[in-house]
Parts: sequence; C-alpha cells; structure tokens
Amino acid sequence: MTSASFADPADQPATHRVFNQVPDLSGYNLFDIDAALRGALERLGGGWHAGALHRFGATLGQPEVMAWAARANRLEPELHTHDRTGERVDRVDFDTSWHALLSLLRGEQLQALPFAQPRAGAWAARTAGYFLQAQIESGTLCPTTMTFASIPVLRRETSLFAELEPRLYGTVHDPRDLPWRDKRSVLIGMGMTEKQGGSDVRANTTVARAVRGEGRGAEYALTGHKWFFSAPMCDAHLVVARMGAEDGPLSCFFVPRFRDDGSRNAVQIQRLKNKLGNRSNASSEVEFRGATGILIGEEGRGIPTIIEMATNTRLDCVIGSAALLRAALVQAIHHARHRMAFGRLLADQPLMRNVLADLALESEAATLLTMELAHAFEHAEGEAADPVAAAWKRIVTPAAKFWICKRTLEATGEAMEVWGGNGYVEEGPMARFYREAPVNSIWEGSGNIMCLDVLRAIQRNPDDAMRLLHDLGQRAGGHAAVRAELASLQAMLRAAPEEQETAARRFAQGLVLTAQAALLLAHGDGEVAETFIASRLGRQHGRVFGTLDGGAAALGRLVERAWPV
Repeated sequence: MTSASFADPADQPATHRVFNQVPDLSGYNLFDIDAALRGALERLGGGWHAGALHRFGATLGQPEVMAWAARANRLEPELHTHDRTGERVDRVDFDTSWHALLSLLRGEQLQALPFAQPRAGAWAARTAGYFLQAQIESGTLCPTTMTFASIPVLRRETSLFAELEPRLYGTVHDPRDLPWRDKRSVLIGMGMTEKQGGSDVRANTTVARAVRGEGRGAEYALTGHKWFFSAPMCDAHLVVARMGAEDGPLSCFFVPRFRDDGSRNAVQIQRLKNKLGNRSNASSEVEFRGATGILIGEEGRGIPTIIEMATNTRLDCVIGSAALLRAALVQAIHHARHRMAFGRLLADQPLMRNVLADLALESEAATLLTMELAHAFEHAEGEAADPVAAAWKRIVTPAAKFWICKRTLEATGEAMEVWGGNGYVEEGPMARFYREAPVNSIWEGSGNIMCLDVLRAIQRNPDDAMRLLHDLGQRAGGHAAVRAELASLQAMLRAAPEEQETAARRFAQGLVLTAQAALLLAHGDGEVAETFIASRLGRQHGRVFGTLDGGAAALGRLVERAWPV
C-alpha cells in the first residue's frame, strides 16, 4: 500500500478571487447630498445653521463614526446591581463608542437647541441636525430626545430649573455617575409604563407619599414599579405616580439618581430588556423603594404634564424614522451603483431603478413633512401663536408618527432586499436598520393610539381640522387629486363617531399623504410631486415599492435627485 501524497496548500491554485463586492459607504457628507433637507432648512428659516450642518454632515460620514455606531450596538450596555462588597449601585456601563456618539449629539446641542438659542428657524435647524445623526445610530437618540422633551416641563419649575438650565443646555457630554449638581451636563429620562397598563398610563399604581412639605416643589417618597424605564443611566427621570394611594390623582415627579445628601436614590434596576433592536440603549425594569421625588407641576395634573413631554418625543419619533428611511435609501443606492448582476450594474436595470426611485419618493416626502412639522412646533405656542401651526402640531404630529414610522418599516425591508443576502447579515448596517425600524412605531404610543389621538385632537378643537385642510388645499394650488382627497377626508369627519374610529387609520393615512402631496407641490420638484401623487393618491399602489409609472429616464432622475453622483 502506498501512502497518500498531499501537496503543500501554498502550491494549490486559488479557488476564488474577491470581486463584485460593494465597498463600505463612508467618507461622504450626509448634509451636502440631501437636496430636500437643505432646501427645507433654508425655506423654514434655518439657513443660518447650514455651515454647522455642513461640518456635522462631514463628520458623521467618516469611517470612525460609522464604526462607533456598529460597535455600540455590538457591545451592549451591562447592568451592575451591586459592587464588589455587596453595596447596591444600580449602574449601567456603556462602551466608549456610546459616549462618543452622545458627545457628537451634545456638541451640536441637539438636546436643547431651540430652547438654548431661541431664534427664527431654530426648530428646523435642530431637526436637520437630529435627522443627520439619526441616519448613523438610533440608540443614543433616546436619552437625547427625552432630555429635549423635558425642558418645556422643567422650565416652569423656576428654582429647580435655575440649577438645571446650564446642565441641560451644556454642549459637553458628561458620562460620570455622580449627583446631577456635581456634573457639567445632565440627561433626563421618562418613567410612565407599568406592567398592567402599557399605553394606558391611567392604570398606573405607583404611589407617592409626602415626606417634606406638600404640593409643587415638595419632596415625596415613591413606591412602585415601571415596566419600561427608558435609559436608566439618566441623571433624573420624570415619573408618573399617584398621590397618597393607588386610587389617588396622577402627578408628575422629578426623580434623580442621587439624593441631595449624595446617597443613591432608591430606584433599583431589576433587569435590562433584551430588545429586538435599539440595542445600544439600555431599557430597564425598575422598582421604587421609597425613592425621593419632587412634585413637578400641579397636583393631579400628571397626565397633561407628561403628555406635553410626549408630544415632543413623538416629533422625534417622526424625525428618527424619516432619517432611518433616508439612511436605508442611501445605502441601497450606494449598493446598486456598485453591484453588478447579469452583466449590468443594478442601478442601470429598469426594475431596480423603479424600486430605488419609489424609495426616493418616500424619503423626500417624509423629509419635507418632518421639517414642516418641526416648523409648526416653533410657531404653535406663545403670544404670537399661529392657529394653523397649532393645528399642524396637534393633528399632524400623531398622524405623521403613525404613517412615517409604518412606512419606514417597509422601506428598510425593501432596502435590505436591494442588498440581497449581504443585507441580511450583521456585518453590514442593513440588518441593524431593519431591527431599529419598529421601535418608533411603538414608543410613545403604537399605531392605534396615534390614530385615535388624531381624532381626539379634532374633536377637542374642531376648527383645527378646517384650518389644516384649508391650508393643505392652498399649498396644493387647487390640484385636482389633492382636492379630491381633501373632500374624502372632510366626508370621513362627518361620519358617526363609531365609524370615524373604525376608519381612523385610513383617515390618518389619507391626511399624511395629502399633506406630503401638498408640500411637494408647493416646495418640491414638480416631477417628484406629480409622480408621488399619481402613485399615492391616484392609484394608491404605493404600498409596494417599485410600482411607479414612467420611463427609465424619469425614474433615473428621481434617483439622481435623491443622491447626485
């Protein structure tokens, strides 16, 4: 028997060579390539911030920042309930990449810009910056958003806010786990949801009992639990609890991580949630065991107080989803411009061009609506409040959160499909985008809650609906398809209450599509507007991407507009 002879592996011919693989997308300026965002910023009075956004867009496109985003979601937060000696610490540790991303957000003052720099266009400026960073990483947005949303509520607490203001407005992220008065900057979270209630905050059972004084600004001890306690590493949370007993009136409390004497507050973290996405951010379950809280606002006004905060967080859900849609589109276009199949680049193939053009339509419409909605927030309050802007804020905010978050779910799946199998693996960004997409549909009220809130807003202020629909009609300039959709919306509002509730999703969808069409007609490219209207209002076939009418050249122009070569 002869022994087998094996050649040196180094002498074997190569079995394959690597080619037709798409390079990672980096080294581009997120702001400069986005014509829709830049146009809206200028039109809405935020042009003074364009230089800062140009610099920010370049920073975000760097490979190092992209790597931070991937790393922060791979190296997840770690909970430490006790220290080595057995003392309770309830600390959540994060990778350095998390803090680097928060430093970017803080450096642009995205947690406070319209309040810290109250000038015309500040809301549009802040929204554009948030929109840019949201294309890179989603988890760090949560504490940024909650801090931003807490400011209007906390500003009414004069003495407390005097100390908080420089720390809320500060532009340097301070990661130290210290009492909030010892820090340069702070983050504020929210604590509403309990096991038995979910979106029904009125089902809460956490109890607050007076310790020192009574009423606004007094100290209370909170006992109870929260099933979703967003970002437990925040320096303080605004918490909803009942006064005195489980059937007492709901009120809002400022609950810091540390008491005034420097000891840790009695907020015990039970565990971190093992979530589908948003994995860089810590979401937790906590128990209050006599936790110190300061009453915020009037006793028994906890729901209106926290709803005001939630209105601002809902705006950020819209921004974040529109940004994720944009990020998925850009990745899909980049892939299609580099990947060959069947002898041609994907981007040159008619059906793929249709898909990309349809995604580009969806993204531009979402971007315009998001920026317009933020502009309405700027003009909806105060002595010079604009009634039309107030109607946009009250009615369009929940409708936009419903529709844009839903469409982003579909769009990220479609964009991942453009990548094929490469999009389904975790080494690239598409799987992360897809896992991130559902959270904004759920956070601060799921789809049904949003659509019912649209109806409630109209019922509370019937004139708002007429103002809003009239405004959309004027922006659309009498366009026949938009006029027909407006008539349909008005007819739905004349239906019986139960019929209105049954059709609430259809109404919210129609309202957002009509608003997007009107904005595109008034402020966008004419070809984009007509293609959007034909597909969304005309034949209503926009539910499946890639079903647009039009020739190759027209569809190619839509893709080119989304990202010029």
